[in-house]
Amino acid sequence: MAQQVFWQRKTFQEMSPEEFESLCDGCGKCCLHKLEDEDSGDVYYTKVACRYLDHDTCRCQEYTDRQQLVEACAVLTPDSVKETYWLPETCAYRLVADGFPLFDWHPLVSGDPDSVHKAGISVAGRVVHEQDVDPEDYEDYVIRWVN
Repeated sequence: MAQQVFWQRKTFQEMSPEEFESLCDGCGKCCLHKLEDEDSGDVYYTKVACRYLDHDTCRCQEYTDRQQLVEACAVLTPDSVKETYWLPETCAYRLVADGFPLFDWHPLVSGDPDSVHKAGISVAGRVVHEQDVDPEDYEDYVIRWVN
């Protein structure tokens, strides 16, 4: 019988910081501006990306200082994952928290850090810079990902 990988045998709290961080697939969806319906609580993603998101790699260009630079930047922790209701359905943190396996395209499964892009799951090449969009117009940029 194959040995379980760390995300199958450890809780978030038992993971090392490096293990927890490695669950991020690098899709970039967390870095998109989102709108929330006040009545229903539904969250809608826009294709408007944070100014620090590299649109090709889907990585934050100011990762270490992101919370100081962007007040609304959410930093996931082992304790906050369950309360972060807006995580995309494909997010490894959400999947692991709910007891589901990671997708084959996840870099931890595929062994390829670009597999999330190759599978078309990431926002690479599909977003606009926040400085190019008036926040009043975000509703015009609401998207529905097929994946």
